Amino acid sequence: MSMSSANVSLLANFNQSASTANITSASNGNMSTEDVKYEEFYNMAQFITGLFLYPTVCLFGLTGNVISIVVLSQKKMATSTNTFLTALAVSDGIKLVTDSFYFLVILLLNIDEAVGQRAYGYLYPYAHYFFNMSVCITAWLTVSVAAERYILVCYATKARQWCSIRRARITSIGVFVSMSLLTIPLGLRYETVVLRDDHLNVTVLSVEVTELWKNARFVTAYTWIQNLLRSIVPLFVLCTLNCFIVQALRRTQRGRKKISTRHRVTLMLVSVIVVFMLCVTPDAVMSAFFGYGYYEASFLVRGIREITDLLLTVNSAVNFLLYYTFNKVFRRNFYALFCKNCRRGQLAKQELYGGRSSLATARNTTAANQSKGCSSSKKEDSPQLIFLDARRQTTTPLIENEFVRAEDHPNECGNGQTCL
Repeated sequence: MSMSSANVSLLANFNQSASTANITSASNGNMSTEDVKYEEFYNMAQFITGLFLYPTVCLFGLTGNVISIVVLSQKKMATSTNTFLTALAVSDGIKLVTDSFYFLVILLLNIDEAVGQRAYGYLYPYAHYFFNMSVCITAWLTVSVAAERYILVCYATKARQWCSIRRARITSIGVFVSMSLLTIPLGLRYETVVLRDDHLNVTVLSVEVTELWKNARFVTAYTWIQNLLRSIVPLFVLCTLNCFIVQALRRTQRGRKKISTRHRVTLMLVSVIVVFMLCVTPDAVMSAFFGYGYYEASFLVRGIREITDLLLTVNSAVNFLLYYTFNKVFRRNFYALFCKNCRRGQLAKQELYGGRSSLATARNTTAANQSKGCSSSKKEDSPQLIFLDARRQTTTPLIENEFVRAEDHPNECGNGQTCL
C-alpha cells in the first residue's frame, strides 16, 4: 500500500487545521520554512508507524496481554506480585486499544478521506485522554512492582507483613483511580469542531485546543505537574530501586552457579523495569521540552513524537515475552492452559499437579499407617507432612510460611497455589 499524493495533501492540510494558528496558516497558504522542510519527514513517519508498525505491535501486544491476564489470574497463581502484573497487563491493554484506533484513523484517511476525517475529529479528544491515562497508570504500577521487589530482596523479614495480595489489590485500584483523575484535564484539552477547508473546498471535522488550555498559567503549572508524576518521578524512583535490587542480587548470587527461582523472578521484574525506562525516557524528554501537544506542534516535533509514542506502545506489548522468557512457572502454566494436547502441555501439567497428587498420597498413607498403629507415638503427636517431588523423587519438608513458599517453592504456595 502506498499513500497517494492527494492523501498526503489531505493529511497535511488536515493536521495543519488542528490549532487556530495552523488553520490560519493553511488557509493563507503561508507555511514557515521549517515546517516545509520537515513536513515530508512527519508524513513519512506517520505513514510507516500508523499503517505498519502500530497494527503489528498492537496485535501482538493485545494477544500477549490477554494471555498474561488469563495465566496470572489463575487461583493457583495468586500472589501480590502477580496481582500487580495483572493490573499492569490491563493498563497496557487500554494503551494498545487506543493505539489501534490511531491505526484505523490513518487507514481510513487512505481509503476514504471524509470518513477518516470524521473518525479523527470524533475520536482524538477521547483517545488523547486514554493514551495519557494508561501511560501514567503503567508508570506507577511499574513503580509498585519495583518497590515490592525491593522489599522482598532487601527487607525479607518484613516482606510477609508488607507484601500481601490484599495490599497489592488496594494499591493497584488506588493507582487506577488517582491517575484517571489526574489526567482529566488532558481529556479536556481538545474539542471537536467543524471547519471549512478552502484548499480542498470541503467541510471537515477536526479538533481545536479548548479555552482551558489557552490559559498560559494553567498550561505551565499542569504540564510540569504531569511531567513530574507521569515520567520524571517514576523514572528517578525506578532507577534508584533498580540499582539497589541489582546490587542485592549480585551479593546473594556470588559464588553460585545456578540461578534460584526467586532470583529468576527478580531478574524478570528487573527486565520489565529496564524496558520501561528505555521506552519511556525519550517521551519524557519530549514532554519536558515541548509539552503534551501534538497537532499544534511543528512538523519536526510531530515526526519525533510518532517515534517516541511507538516506543510507549512497544513497552506495553513486550511484557508477555519477558514473563515467558524468564519465568518457568509462568511458562508451565501457559503450556498447561493453552497447549493441553501437546507434549509440552502434558509435561507442564505433570510438573504443576504431580506434586499435589503425591502430597495427597503421602497424607493418605500417613493416616492409614497411624490408624493401623504403625507410627510411633512421637509421630502421632506431631506428624510431619512430607512433600514428594514427583520429578526428582526426593523428599522436602513442607514449609508452613506461605510467603516463603511463594519464593522458594514455586510449585506449591499456600493451599496448593502456584506462585511466581
